[in-house]
Amino acid sequence: MLKLMFKIIKRIIISSFLLYGYNLLVQPIGLIIPINVFTVGALSLLGVPALLSLIFIMVLIY
Repeated sequence: MLKLMFKIIKRIIISSFLLYGYNLLVQPIGLIIPINVFTVGALSLLGVPALLSLIFIMVLIY
């Protein structure tokens, strides 16, 4: 049980850093994805495909 909790916490932290790094890279372009519970949760559950789909959604909206 404790290993599972650490694994979940690790995925949340990695997802947050991944979103932060992405936002730093695309700041001049203006395609920033907000870091909130929903985006971090989606990225934690689905991984990199979720990031790609969030980027695609941002491109479609703006």
